[in-house]
Amino acid sequence: MELTLLVLAAGMGSRYGGLKQVEGVGPSGETLLEYNLYDAIESGFDRVVFVIRESIRQDFEERVCSRLPSRIRYEWVFQELDALPDGFRADPQRTKPWGTGHAVWCARNVIRGPFAMINADDLYGRASFECLADQLRKLPKGGVLQSMVAYRLGLTLSEGGTVSRGLCRKDEEGMLKGIQEVHGIGRQPDGTIGYPDGDGGVVEISRDQPVSMNLFGFTPEVFEWTDRALVSFLEKRGTDPKAECYIPAVIDDAIRDGRTRVRLLDTPDAWLGVTHPSDRQHVVNGIRERVDAGVYPSPLWS
Repeated sequence: MELTLLVLAAGMGSRYGGLKQVEGVGPSGETLLEYNLYDAIESGFDRVVFVIRESIRQDFEERVCSRLPSRIRYEWVFQELDALPDGFRADPQRTKPWGTGHAVWCARNVIRGPFAMINADDLYGRASFECLADQLRKLPKGGVLQSMVAYRLGLTLSEGGTVSRGLCRKDEEGMLKGIQEVHGIGRQPDGTIGYPDGDGGVVEISRDQPVSMNLFGFTPEVFEWTDRALVSFLEKRGTDPKAECYIPAVIDDAIRDGRTRVRLLDTPDAWLGVTHPSDRQHVVNGIRERVDAGVYPSPLWS
């Protein structure tokens, strides 16, 4: 069974102030994406599909693809504002991508089997890829069970500002019951973790709350769901220049409608990522610690 890794790399990095996808953080200028590719290939993934924008293609090719060894098979698809279901057109005021749900939809013509989905600017860890690959290989032919690697909220925060996270609810069987996308999550002055409630207060969240970091294992049926969700999104919010169609919302709808079930997978890995400019040095230090511990070689593609 061929396993594909779908990498979402079209985001503009508006909070960070640049293209995080091609930001060098390793000892030899490696990107977080390269470390993910290394872990994924070592875990048994066979090919990679990048979702990017035409405008960053040259930078992406020069700063990422040109560094990859020949054994990594890859191709890309473009997430453009005018790539929409029939009957829809982008609002002239729209300047940012339509979101992760749209990004997955853009790959519908190049993926035929089970695949994993990741963000380009998060580091997920080898164990996470291994457990996800194992889960995808166990799927019976025609099965529609999805999977998601969940991280503990307290290990996914930024020191430089607030973050958005998908808060997960699970049942007694360890299956995902739903995902609530929450914005503005951060550490509070008293040391707790929470987000604004809209009335001047704060909703407190446990640091052990399982959250989605967009590390999913999907079957091809997800493309049907993204198409349905994208049409609904465009009908309701297509004129909002800042609204996005998020993949957790797509999966949440599919769960509530009974179209699928999602198994939550535990991981011992700690998440590492860049949301704000001040996060960069923390990430650089984290990569150096992993290199010094022998987790990664240096240079990575030696």
